[in-house]
Formats: sequence, structure tokens, C-alpha cells
Amino acid sequence: MRYAVYFTPEHDDPLCRIAAGWLGRDAFGGHVTPAKAFGELSAAEVAFHAAAARRYGFHATLKAPFRLADAASEASLIDAVATFASEATPFAIPRLKLAQIDGFFALVPAEPLPELDSLAGDVVRAFEPFRAPLSDAEIARRNPEALSPQECRHLSRWGYPYVFDTFRFHMTLAGRVATEEVARVRTAIEQCLGNVLDKPVPVDGLALFVEPTSGAPFEVRSYHALGKQAERKTA
Repeated sequence: MRYAVYFTPEHDDPLCRIAAGWLGRDAFGGHVTPAKAFGELSAAEVAFHAAAARRYGFHATLKAPFRLADAASEASLIDAVATFASEATPFAIPRLKLAQIDGFFALVPAEPLPELDSLAGDVVRAFEPFRAPLSDAEIARRNPEALSPQECRHLSRWGYPYVFDTFRFHMTLAGRVATEEVARVRTAIEQCLGNVLDKPVPVDGLALFVEPTSGAPFEVRSYHALGKQAERKTA
């Protein structure tokens, strides 16, 4: 079993609903829906391109998946996320845009946002005591020989290469896409999204995701609104 602290819009947010429809699975409860055709992509092609992102659910990684440390428990982790969220200040991403990162299609901020980077760094530090050390197999899966020296240092210290100065906020919608398919996939995602990206995206909650067994789809275990009036909502 692994846990992760992610950002995702609340369950009824239009962006969350549209993204879950594209991926074919809702991380809030794990409901699976049949893939739909968009643009020039058939339903089967949409399902293929969304497969890698589908297992993780619609999210942005803040604290990457980790096994619990021996002294930690799920209950103590949930309490810690609730406390952290209650002390955090909500804000908004003025605009997200569709982009490619290392061949993956994802939603990213249209402009740099220091508040977002600061939140991500705070989350990484705050929940480090709950993380068990990486096993040799887990380190190997990160392909350390392909990482930069700084990314390797982050992997060793924090269990994930892309934190602090190497952090890039992204909400993945499709796996790596062959060059000749990029235009078709982009058009299909844009059609699915419609005008939902025209509005700011509130960053007003954190979600604790869980992978119940190795390789199983990640699901929201609890959702925590940011701010002093935060109240935990358990999926």
C-alpha cells in the first residue's frame, strides 16, 4: 500500500468532472466510465492514450507515492494532512494550459506561480516523516542513470527527483505520444476540455490518495479543504 498527497479539484468541480470523463475513471470512488471518441480519435484510441494517467487519477503530484514509515499509520497521516490543510492559505491558478512535458500531455500553469511552488515544497517537507525509505527496486524504477545530479540528490533525500528547484506542476492527461500523433491527440483533448480552462483553477484543497495494492488504481482516501474552516471530506 502506498499513499500520495496530491492536488486535485474537488469532486464536483467542472474541470475534475471533465478530466475524469477523458481518463475514464473517477479517483473519487474509483468509478469507471467507457471511453468516448473526441476529435479524430476513436474511443479505443482515447482509452489507449489515457491509460497511463488513468491509474493515478486526475491530479498534480505534491508528495509522490510512498510507503508508510514503520512508526506511521494511515490515521496519523490523515490527521496530519487535515492539520496541514487547515493552516494553508487557498489561492488560484489564473490559467492552466495544455502542454507537453517529456512527451506527455498535461495541464500546466500558463505563467510561473510562486504560491504553487511554495505549497509543493511545504508538502514535501511536511510529510517526509511519514515516508519509508525507498527500496532498491523503487530506486531502480526511477531510472537514476537518466536523472541529472540534482534530481538524483532529490531522489536520495526526498524519495522523488522532481521537488523544489526541479518541481514542475502538471496534471497528466495522456502518456507519451508519438510525433506523428501529437496533433490528433492535442485536438482531441482540447475538444474534450472545451472552454473549462478559461476560468481560474482554485487551489483550495489537498487530497490523500491511496494505492491499495501494488499496481492498483489510486483513489482518493480523504479530501481536505485549505484554510481555517477546513473540514475533512472522506471519499
